[in-house]
Amino acid sequence: MTTTPTTPMARTTTNNPTAVTTPARTTCPVGMTSPAGATSPAGMTSAAGATCPVGATGPAGVNAFAERYLLDPEINADPYGYLNALRDHRPVYWSAMHRAWLVTGHEPLMRCLRDPAVSAERVRPLMDAVPEGARDDAERAFAILSRWMVFNDPPQHRRLRQVFQEQFAARAVGRYRTFVERATRAMLTRRAVPGATGDVAADIARPLPALVFARWLGVPPAHGPSFWYWNARVGDLVLGAAQEEREYRTSLQSLVNLEDYLADLVRQRRADPQDDLVSAVLAGGQIGDSVSEEEFVGMLTQMAFAGGETTSNLIVNTVLALLRRPEQLAAVRADPELVPAAVEEALRFDGPSKMSIRTAARDFVLDGRDIRAGDRMFLVTAAANRDPARFPDPDEFDVRRTDATHLGFGFGAHFCIGAALARLVASTVVSVLVRDYPDLALDEERHTWQLSLLNRSLTALPVRY
Repeated sequence: MTTTPTTPMARTTTNNPTAVTTPARTTCPVGMTSPAGATSPAGMTSAAGATCPVGATGPAGVNAFAERYLLDPEINADPYGYLNALRDHRPVYWSAMHRAWLVTGHEPLMRCLRDPAVSAERVRPLMDAVPEGARDDAERAFAILSRWMVFNDPPQHRRLRQVFQEQFAARAVGRYRTFVERATRAMLTRRAVPGATGDVAADIARPLPALVFARWLGVPPAHGPSFWYWNARVGDLVLGAAQEEREYRTSLQSLVNLEDYLADLVRQRRADPQDDLVSAVLAGGQIGDSVSEEEFVGMLTQMAFAGGETTSNLIVNTVLALLRRPEQLAAVRADPELVPAAVEEALRFDGPSKMSIRTAARDFVLDGRDIRAGDRMFLVTAAANRDPARFPDPDEFDVRRTDATHLGFGFGAHFCIGAALARLVASTVVSVLVRDYPDLALDEERHTWQLSLLNRSLTALPVRY
């Protein structure tokens, strides 16, 4: 196998090591693309009229892998054939098109998740992408983002995370099982009439996680509309849907509003504790000691943003996988104890997240490739989760799979802290749907996927209940 070129000539030189040239006006929810010539939240830029090359060039002009743009609608809709081919070609591949290393092999990706040379700190590229006219609004908002655990490396990450560790444990989350089950049945009773058509995403997969996470955080139902509006606009900022100056201003202000709201909630819970996450963490006595109250509130904004969408996508993708495979659905209906296994297999097979973005903190070698400090890295878990070196028959969805050490929730220090709650909510919804709706079936075979580098999210899942 030839080595990836690592000389300056092999990589497009730019003042921003995270920049990439992309086609004009393609929507990239992580901020890779924007209107022609605009800078995006991930520090990437678009070129007016540019088209994606069909291949990258290796040493001495030798034609290498026939690369494709990851946000090509065809690839976005069904990425796995292409990702399999890319992983088989080079599991660690320098993409001139994306100006990033694409890590698709299970073993090298696991090393990246363990290695301190691979950094999660990436707030600066997001801030650099804000249009000049919105910069005055940005300073406080990005100070909030800098307190998110996902944007911090150890030991800072460990210090921030440990205040939540006990409350996110499976045993603590299990206290909400009865509430989740009752809320699921009540919501489906109202929205999913047997024999009628509907949309799993709109009927249950989106509203239920929002309800559960609001209850868990301690947000009163009356405050829900504002709370979730702010969260959606924060998503526009972090995932790159914000393109125009007006959209940036709205997103930045929404993040500030969300922090103000949660700071007030923390003050209320100090004075009058309730049965919720904020009160439980405050009772632990670490806020104001190992972690400041400002840091605590900043992390709560991350919790509010992150929990709902991941769980929603997990529910939809699990139901889709089962409904497309009648024999697997029949197995789960015959043995409801397989529901958690079906959710785990969906996390591996077609999980809610396709990749995470990291930056090389220093020079190091990965799978024989020379990674330089400042290089951006795409850790493509969607490809690693189908690596045949790790999973037998990786392109088969099998609810009886026993070797499910997948990366659907990440691994190591940045393993998803809300995994237990997401599993509880997803398993509950899938269990009720497969048991209580024996005629549940897809109403359409063609589906539209949101255009996103990071997330794997259907716009809708039409079914007949």
